[in-house]
Amino acid sequence: MTTPKATRRPRGEDAIYFDEAKHLWVGAVTVGFEPNGRRIRRKVSVKLPREAEGKAKAEIRKKLRELRVEIEAGVFTPEKYTVEQCVRDWLKAGLKDRSPRTVATLTTLAEKHLIPRIGKAKLKTLKADDVDRWLEVLATTPQTKESGGREGEPLATRTIVTILSILRRSIREAQRRDLVLKNVAGLVTPPKGGTGRPSRALSIEQADALKEAARQHRWGPYFIVSVTQGLRTEEARALTWDRVHLEAEEDLPPRIEVWQSVRDHGDTKTKRSRRTIALCAEAVEALRTQRKLQAAARLKSRQPWQDNGLVFTTRVGTALDSAAVRRAMNDIVRAAGISGHWSPRELRHTFASILSDNGLPLEEIADLMGHAGPHITGAVYRKQIKPVIRKGAEIMDEVLKQAL
Repeated sequence: MTTPKATRRPRGEDAIYFDEAKHLWVGAVTVGFEPNGRRIRRKVSVKLPREAEGKAKAEIRKKLRELRVEIEAGVFTPEKYTVEQCVRDWLKAGLKDRSPRTVATLTTLAEKHLIPRIGKAKLKTLKADDVDRWLEVLATTPQTKESGGREGEPLATRTIVTILSILRRSIREAQRRDLVLKNVAGLVTPPKGGTGRPSRALSIEQADALKEAARQHRWGPYFIVSVTQGLRTEEARALTWDRVHLEAEEDLPPRIEVWQSVRDHGDTKTKRSRRTIALCAEAVEALRTQRKLQAAARLKSRQPWQDNGLVFTTRVGTALDSAAVRRAMNDIVRAAGISGHWSPRELRHTFASILSDNGLPLEEIADLMGHAGPHITGAVYRKQIKPVIRKGAEIMDEVLKQAL
């Protein structure tokens, strides 16, 4: 009996064979030719023994069909390209226009919560179910001190959303570079995590106690101005004396021009945040006190005074550090007999709460805080300081008179 002669595989048909050296089944597709006539091939593989030919070829054909879809879409996902590599590539190349602080925050979240749990997964085979399971772990696992969340509680929902955004944007960058066909992270919905610590507002009695305690602290004026004017901490730390007007002029009351912040670009958070606001009497008094304290500190300083024109400074004239402000806030809160942990940003919440409780419409509070309302370009700001928003200062003066 003669053995049937093997027929040649038709031109253009995918090759499937067992690689003796690597002990696995391989499928190959020709996608073109080099200038010297050598074929350019893309391959897939399955780690199965030679004896499992039927099962191996079935899996190889499935992978080859998926590979052809990628080829037609102009996509090439390396077999060994992992989620970790994808995320690191984005952190390195996709954040060039972001501030160092933002890059550091996103990198920390990726290093603590994304890469350790899902980083080894191959991007090509990553499924929406894999992402769902990973997010569910984040939403239910109590955090440790090392993980960066609130100890003993799951990550806050907002943090989970940010972490998922890192994965989505990383895969989107891989799509842009033709490294993956589909962004599976965009197909999932983040679960609800912990609530986090909600922002609070001091009561009028607590605010009054805080102001009294602040008067005994060398940075007291900073906190009095913050709670009575609603400044962001980044705005208060960047406030300069040339933006402070403690005397009324014609029909303009004492006022400050909140036109800058300590952000990298030096501008306020948004263009809407740029505003000129009237000073209440207590803020005027605090700023006058601050001017005297700063003049005394300049004379006493054993180091050369760094004259940056800043209103609130260290003992040598340099800008206040956010961590130092938080520590000072804790000292003042304790001295005021107020229980619990409070952050400087909650003075802004207190400002809004006091005005709202005393009848100022939310739209006008938003204007005072730089959230919404009419806004003017930077060039107009420099030429004209009207309209100065008076109502916040008027209400704050009236409330403080009643509290005394």
